[in-house]
Amino acid sequence: MSTATLLLTGADVRALLPATDCIAAVEEAFRRHAAGLSVSPPALGVRVAAGGFHAKLASLELSRRYFACKLNGNFPGNPTRHGLPTIQGVVILADAEDGRVLALLDSMEITRLRTGAATAVAGRYLARPESSTCTLFGCGLQGPIQLECLSRVLPIARIFVHDSNAEAAQRVAAWARDVLHVEAEAVDAAEVFRRAAESDVIVTCTPSRTAFLGLEHVRAGTFVAGVGADDAEKCELHPRLLEAATVVVDILAQCVAIGDLHHALAAGVMTEGDVHAELADVVTGSKQGRVSRDEIIVFDSTGTAIEDVAAAAVSYERAVAAGRGTAITLA
Repeated sequence: MSTATLLLTGADVRALLPATDCIAAVEEAFRRHAAGLSVSPPALGVRVAAGGFHAKLASLELSRRYFACKLNGNFPGNPTRHGLPTIQGVVILADAEDGRVLALLDSMEITRLRTGAATAVAGRYLARPESSTCTLFGCGLQGPIQLECLSRVLPIARIFVHDSNAEAAQRVAAWARDVLHVEAEAVDAAEVFRRAAESDVIVTCTPSRTAFLGLEHVRAGTFVAGVGADDAEKCELHPRLLEAATVVVDILAQCVAIGDLHHALAAGVMTEGDVHAELADVVTGSKQGRVSRDEIIVFDSTGTAIEDVAAAAVSYERAVAAGRGTAITLA
């Protein structure tokens, strides 16, 4: 039995795990979570002056029982201050039967892929099937993968993108035209909310600490994915929007603590009992997804470690089969 650990870079993960395959892996992870084949304790976090660190852990029974721990540093000022990515970190993938460290993977790529995949899984079940127009708030690392993954499950044909950095918005719009072959336009702050109100799908993936998307910006039947609120201080969706919508969460306990749901609960406009379902319940059919064409559905996506396990496990298994990665010995 090998005791070597595979080191997999972001380039390795990109080569091994296309978006479509990550979507399938994440959907299967939620199915197995619903069947009781996962353990996922609350995330842990430590704040430091310029940002913070968080750790997410889970075990998940797939072809074997895997355990993963993802340690991420999140430093929003990095791109402008240091020329570094906002998020940096590592995923430790282990055999949950004997504790062997199987792989160390770049967490930026795992996080990027699995977060986009989770939105796509939710969109498959919660958006109107004919949804063709999307508005994206936030054109950082996460923006393009959100659009790519959604385009794999919905007939997205027209995209509006907005970012406080106009050049970033222009880059993502150009990328969408070139790669996704859709109409894509960068819009400014004066226009983006009008475009959102015309859209079938809205995705927010910003570092905002103030809610900016309200009920008045969302038309009947829209699917809204709130992706950016991954700690208790971040907030993108106004509590009244959640109050008026059907709310589906990735993991209820985590969204209560750190998601946009957290702020709706604090505002007193919702209780935990008002949450319609966890995504796993919708994927397995134990709870109904969309009920009507006019229903606004909000997916509160805080990022669960079962997604990390699923994406890391597929990457690792494919790396072993392909002889990819660098084998190291930690002991």
